[in-house]
Amino acid sequence: MTLETTWFFLWGLLWAVYFLADGFDLGVGMLLPFVAKGESEKRMFYNAIGPVWNGNEVWLITAGGATFAAFPKTYAVLFSSLYVALTLLLVALILRGICLEYRGKADSAAVRSLCDAGLFVASFLVALLIGVAFANLFRGLPLENGVYHGSFVGLLSPYGIAGGAFFIAIFLLHGSIWLAVKTGGNLQQKAWQTA
Repeated sequence: MTLETTWFFLWGLLWAVYFLADGFDLGVGMLLPFVAKGESEKRMFYNAIGPVWNGNEVWLITAGGATFAAFPKTYAVLFSSLYVALTLLLVALILRGICLEYRGKADSAAVRSLCDAGLFVASFLVALLIGVAFANLFRGLPLENGVYHGSFVGLLSPYGIAGGAFFIAIFLLHGSIWLAVKTGGNLQQKAWQTA
């Protein structure tokens, strides 16, 4: 096995672990406005992902670092080609972190509702953008001599959107199963039904 093959396998493994680890967080965030009714159920949602969501992000950073370390030219092309999408992804990840950290500290119901909406939007955007990015990577980016010849809108082809929808569906399933395992009572039943 060559060094490139070993690094490629490791790179794929890191992304797979990220999807496995952070997929349920994103799914729980997307399910929040549709499944959680009342403040106590919303708290159960946040408590289900609260202790682990931050650690799950480490896998994303590690996958990005492995890309930079093992495939620097690919890293450069990807980050320059997908600049708008990755910037939106970064903003969504920051918004998600803010909502997760500060909702419990909010004194008013309006701020808690804003955090709930922010968590939903950010989780949806992260799942969609990662799905669109990977679908386009699998299909192939229009590159010529290492330079991207496309646009952000071009990434949103039917194939790219289908990839985003696939990731959203998988993360919703993952999140509902996680909720069913981590909660109890009526919320657990609703989570199983959603799954």
